[in-house]
Amino acid sequence: MARLTRVALALLAALALVLTGCARTPAPAAPSAPSGPAKVTIGLTYIPDIQFAPFYVAAEDGIFTENGLDATLRHHGAQEGLFTALVAGQEQYVIAGGDELVQARAEGMDLVAIGQYYHAYPVVLIVPDASAVQSAADLAGLRVGIPGRFGESWFGLKAALHEAGLTESDVEVVEIGYTAQAALTTSQVDVVVGFANNDLVQFGLAGIPTRAVPLAAGDVPLVSIVLATTKANLDANPETARKVARSMVAGIEKVVAEPASAIEASRDHIPTLDEAGAAASAKATLEATLPLWRASGRPTGEMDAQAWADMVAFMRSAGLITADVAAGDAMTNDAVG
Repeated sequence: MARLTRVALALLAALALVLTGCARTPAPAAPSAPSGPAKVTIGLTYIPDIQFAPFYVAAEDGIFTENGLDATLRHHGAQEGLFTALVAGQEQYVIAGGDELVQARAEGMDLVAIGQYYHAYPVVLIVPDASAVQSAADLAGLRVGIPGRFGESWFGLKAALHEAGLTESDVEVVEIGYTAQAALTTSQVDVVVGFANNDLVQFGLAGIPTRAVPLAAGDVPLVSIVLATTKANLDANPETARKVARSMVAGIEKVVAEPASAIEASRDHIPTLDEAGAAASAKATLEATLPLWRASGRPTGEMDAQAWADMVAFMRSAGLITADVAAGDAMTNDAVG
């Protein structure tokens, strides 16, 4: 009996030592939250251009830094797909057409728009000054030049035909690549579809008398340029997305308020800006772009949900997408709200 008592006491002593040791062992420290600015890469598509001035200003004037971002601005290669780097994770954000985003979603890319960049659709019909074309209805029987059956020029032509109650068979669509000036001045085509803040500006700088004809008398059923990301990135980094969207809007506001300083801020980002005539061209392009940023008044980055629904319906009916897209899944104002 005495022996059993001694064994029991020994076991109790050992247990006490174990419990004491456990009590003295510090709990493992919780993992520390990442510190410092959030690193992001923002895709600005193909070549450096004054149309991206809000992002250049955000970089040069410290807007990104003030918003807690370490931002890299990346221009795509000429042969690179619009969303290729985004989906591959080489970029976290990209500037693209809302219509291009919807088309990509219809093809299976889980993209989402988080802020409006242009508040007006930039594509117009460009005709010689002496042309009889006054509206999209006058396109019937004419040769219409487009870069190709892709992108916003193609979508814009489809919208113009829809507005006029015409179809492709009512016009001759001519794929002219990026030779709008040559095609129009040599009468290869009667009309070209291009950008009001690019193609039309270049005609003017070249001394070629042309004018713009709107795609529609009212609203064009397409959403213009937006800031886009992937749904996965948005879900994982909602606060960073807000910082990027806020920086974009602040950059737009500064460019609209101080256009001249925007050109200076862009010099380190546009290598050709010091070439002869480049500054004048940039100024003309910037002046033509200002109305696109402030079309709805003060730039806010906020998107119109109904416009997205209308665009999806139009693109589906026009055959520009062949699968249904939920407009509400393609855009959110949470990052700019």
